[in-house]
Amino acid sequence: MKTLKYLHLEWSKTSSMNHARRDHAAFTLKNGKVLVCGGFDNGAMNSAELYDPSTANWTTIDSMNDARGEHTVSSLNNGKLLITGGLNNRDFLNSIELYDPSSETWTTTGSMNDPRGEHMTSVLTNGKVLVSGGYGNGHWLNSAELYDPSTETWTTIDSMNSTRSEHTASVLMNGKVLVTGGFDNNALNSAELYDPLTGLWTITGSMNHKRWKHTATVLVNGKVLVIGGLEHNALNSVELYDPLTETWTVIDDMNVARGEHTVSVLANGKVLVTGGSPGGTSLKDAELYLSLQTN
Repeated sequence: MKTLKYLHLEWSKTSSMNHARRDHAAFTLKNGKVLVCGGFDNGAMNSAELYDPSTANWTTIDSMNDARGEHTVSSLNNGKLLITGGLNNRDFLNSIELYDPSSETWTTTGSMNDPRGEHMTSVLTNGKVLVSGGYGNGHWLNSAELYDPSTETWTTIDSMNSTRSEHTASVLMNGKVLVTGGFDNNALNSAELYDPLTGLWTITGSMNHKRWKHTATVLVNGKVLVIGGLEHNALNSVELYDPLTETWTVIDDMNVARGEHTVSVLANGKVLVTGGSPGGTSLKDAELYLSLQTN
């Protein structure tokens, strides 16, 4: 039995960041601290800061080389963080930066071939980073490229079958990458698979609902849980992708329709859904997905 349980969680305030920001990136480091970088306030920002959970304090660190929001952050096997693309006050970016947690410093690395924001990054099992889709230079993208940390270079690879931004890209247990939904002036329900061994994209089963600004989470049983998002309005629909059959199954709806939310897999295998927006307002509600079977 798989159900969604509605929770009212107790939240406590912690110290505020040094800078107000939105459309920023955040990542939990191996030492437990949280890096927050970039975003927008009155304009694009290059500032960065670290949150220390043990003291509940924020510390301003060196700024990124480029101001940016709507970018991505990925953890490389060498411990550094890769910051890709995004939008400054006027243009989408192809510039890339590396953050070294050991020295708390930023360095530039090889630029992407295509400027883009609202894209997705996926760290493959071979350590390379796949960048897919997004928006740049006035149009939605289906282009994809690979970053090699050992050479700090980018290689353009075969394009996706569909242009899309604000989609999801999940690394499956078999090493393939599942890309779902997104937006190209309309919400999409199409899905496709990238195979790092062949470098090819193949179309897989479409979702039952068109959606963007949703989440996709790989569960311990290898299936992919897709939650919420937007179509014309916020969605509460939830569905599961089975990589073995390449099919989707609709499961119980969430209690609250939401997009732009976050999802965390807990140590007990349950999935915590937090916040987001039903459209026009922000949510503080949270729900738990209870996956009590492994098949």
